[in-house]
Amino acid sequence: MEELSLKLAMIGVAGIGAQWAAWRWHLPAIVLLFVVGLLFGPVTGFLNPARDFETLYRPAVSMAVAIVLFEGGLTLNFREVRETTVAVRRVILGGGVLVWLFTALAAHFLSGLSWPTSIILGAVLVVTGPTVIIPLLRQAHLKSRPASILRWEAIINDPIGALFAVIAFETLLVMGGAHEAENFIVSAIASGVFALVGGVAAGYGLSRLFARGHAPEYLKSPILFVTVLGMNAVTNLILHDSGLLTVTVMGVTMANLRLSSISDIRRFKETITTLLVSGLFIILTAALTREEIALFDWRAVLFVLAVLFVVRPLAIFIATLGTGLPWRERVLVGWIAPRGIVAVAVAGLFGASLSRYGVEDGPRMLTYTFAVVAASIVLHGFSLKPMARAFDLVAADRPGVLLVGASRFSIGLARRLKALGVPTLIADSNWSRLAEARLGDFDTWFGEILSENAHHSLNLSRFSYIVAATDNPAYNSLVCTDFGPDVGRSAVFQIGPSTNSDRHSVNFTIGGLPLFRPGKSFNDLRDHIATGWLFQATRLTESFGYAAFTAECPEGTHVILWVRPSGELIFAAKEGSGDPVAGDTIISFGPPRKDRDQEKIARATTVDRETRAERARMAADEAKA
Repeated sequence: MEELSLKLAMIGVAGIGAQWAAWRWHLPAIVLLFVVGLLFGPVTGFLNPARDFETLYRPAVSMAVAIVLFEGGLTLNFREVRETTVAVRRVILGGGVLVWLFTALAAHFLSGLSWPTSIILGAVLVVTGPTVIIPLLRQAHLKSRPASILRWEAIINDPIGALFAVIAFETLLVMGGAHEAENFIVSAIASGVFALVGGVAAGYGLSRLFARGHAPEYLKSPILFVTVLGMNAVTNLILHDSGLLTVTVMGVTMANLRLSSISDIRRFKETITTLLVSGLFIILTAALTREEIALFDWRAVLFVLAVLFVVRPLAIFIATLGTGLPWRERVLVGWIAPRGIVAVAVAGLFGASLSRYGVEDGPRMLTYTFAVVAASIVLHGFSLKPMARAFDLVAADRPGVLLVGASRFSIGLARRLKALGVPTLIADSNWSRLAEARLGDFDTWFGEILSENAHHSLNLSRFSYIVAATDNPAYNSLVCTDFGPDVGRSAVFQIGPSTNSDRHSVNFTIGGLPLFRPGKSFNDLRDHIATGWLFQATRLTESFGYAAFTAECPEGTHVILWVRPSGELIFAAKEGSGDPVAGDTIISFGPPRKDRDQEKIARATTVDRETRAERARMAADEAKA
């Protein structure tokens, strides 16, 4: 018992350690997890899942995969797929069937696998795996349309690929006389109906239960957790592995019912999913034996090359004909298809089942699947971002800043950031306040930044930092609280006055980091600008370091952030930010230098006067219209 506890602890530590290393050095996490699994299993023999977990192994894997797919379904909102509906439908339905067909042909004619093994292997490799795609998309910062296609395909194709494999396997059993055709047809239809109807009913029922207050907040996630496991198990009683479709439908249903607590639920599920994905991939990789690895030969190499460079690109090219997608997006979607946990889990199950029914090359299915998984996660994981950049499909090459609230302060900061090539967007719900930003040719967004429409119409992955700079401190705190879990609590900043009063200070868990220390209110900043305070950009050199910069600055100057030569942004208010060094460019806000900046102040005053006149003219024209 103690030895098993140690192994479970080691799996957890190694899995989360691999996830952290992937985040720290911008690597595909699945690659590191794959390496850890090989070290734990075939290389050292430290972990043998079938022996260590015995009869719990396969049920545990099935439940974990169900939770992963449900969490993926929670991220699929129909509003974000409106512009790609036709393409997504073609890629999932047409592309999936073509991948199945072409993969089966390649397995049989190139690798010499039997038809039963080839057909089921083709079905297994239809899946592309949200556990691999979603982290890659998070790192690559793709534009919204190709990112949406890849995400929807990965999440929907996982249960569909598993069902393809189940149907193929059951059909082979019927043809071999092991099952009756009538029973299989009835089971397939019943499981499909139950998956669709039951998934929608469970999702809708839980949403109503939560919305009407029939469950306390602390029980919502546990209730959801056990319901997912229950729906998966019940559907599997009808037809093996059909529960994956049920829980996916359930997740998609809840994602589109405007449930107020969906964000908290989704974040809880993301935490559980990260733990499960980390542990699952290590366990599944460790289950690969040396004998199965030895089955990898030159025919397996031919098969992997065919799947990656011919089967997938050709299937997507045919499926997306007439969809209106630009050729660059079609090529990218056709290339990027890393396989993941579901493919390995399903291949292991059916490979062993084929062996029991006398198909000699059944075990080779797992070897070939692992080969495709390993090759795809390495090639696709390391090529996605360079390929997207070459095709101009990256939303933003550099970390961007979202400024909430259009004012002379935020426009001045945006002007300095834009001059340094940092992507910026100024958002405000007041059209007239955006007038000066529009005249300055800044990227702007008119609307409520906290609205559901903003989350779907704005590609928020472009922005690594958010600065809430409106005249309402409470609203600034709300913006930072809402966006904090998405971009990181250390990457959201706000303006607002400092207070030492317990009566007036908000809880430390609410809001973002103060942009100024001590805090400055909106009125303070407005008064500073009225008296001539300016934003300055200063590049440090070996001869002019940070100490010389601070000594030369007028009293009261605040360092807002600095931009490193790599494009990385470091905000001074962030804990542990350190000091800028040679090569960094500092953006500061402070009083003008009396001699050198007099001309700048005069010029800025003239521009401001002209801008105000232009705004008045625009307002008059809008009033007449």
